[in-house]
Amino acid sequence: MDSPHGAAVKAEDFGLKGPRGWAFRGVGIDAAPGSLIAVEGPSGSGRTCLLLALTGRMKPTRGHAEVGGHHLPKRMTAVRRIAALGPVSGVNELDQALTVAEQLREGALLQRHYGAPVRAMLRPRAERRAAAEARIADALEAAGLDLAALPKGERTSVRDLERLEAVRLSVAIALLGSPALLALDDLDLKLSDTERVEAWDLLRSVAARGITVLAVCSEAPADAIVLRTSPEEPDAPEAPEASAASDTPAAAESDADAEADEGSGTDAKTDTKTDTKTENDDTKGADDALAEAGRA
Repeated sequence: MDSPHGAAVKAEDFGLKGPRGWAFRGVGIDAAPGSLIAVEGPSGSGRTCLLLALTGRMKPTRGHAEVGGHHLPKRMTAVRRIAALGPVSGVNELDQALTVAEQLREGALLQRHYGAPVRAMLRPRAERRAAAEARIADALEAAGLDLAALPKGERTSVRDLERLEAVRLSVAIALLGSPALLALDDLDLKLSDTERVEAWDLLRSVAARGITVLAVCSEAPADAIVLRTSPEEPDAPEAPEASAASDTPAAAESDADAEADEGSGTDAKTDTKTDTKTENDDTKGADDALAEAGRA
């Protein structure tokens, strides 16, 4: 497996506003290639939307960012080519009906079809199969997933994997394409304290290979570069009508924009009600924006 140069990640006043509010806003970062980046925040605070925006899967509506030298939102397709996205609920998930071996072969096939040079498709079938098996073996080693240790070996169903095993499988599949940026959602979901330590050790080992790692979590480790999201951020000045759009690897750069639902003049509310409304709008904004993300 190739060892690509990681992607530098930069952003300034980066934000995304959906029809009913902000998914996230005011994000700033300057991370070097090979960094370990944690997106920390409570569920519903726009963590997943930020992950999708920085990997070129959602169209930001404020500020600017640069990933691997590609500017967002103008170069979303270019960013998608260098960023591998782990499972995101409702966007791209592991297929629970497949075995681990089938999921790996599908990942290798998709990578060869979309990411490999044309000349690779012209090689003899036996040579292509051997190359795919070698890539899979390398990716499994990098992800620390031992198929022989699974209950039924490579024939173990994806649905029967423990949570940490599923994380390792997701990392292995993502590494098949030799990405410059690896992005994972809900890394520490349903993991014990010991398993969380193992999961972060895995991502540190990936970053040590030169690959930039971006992971959504509820609590970031001390050595990570931390991006924090919160549904209770203060209001920003009103911006012109904006759009929260989705994109896929096969999609063209013309993204369908959703009209921003701007409020009109209403009676003044108490500070308590205003704060509650802001929090609800921001949480709904994250839900709305995520709902508009297509298949990655």
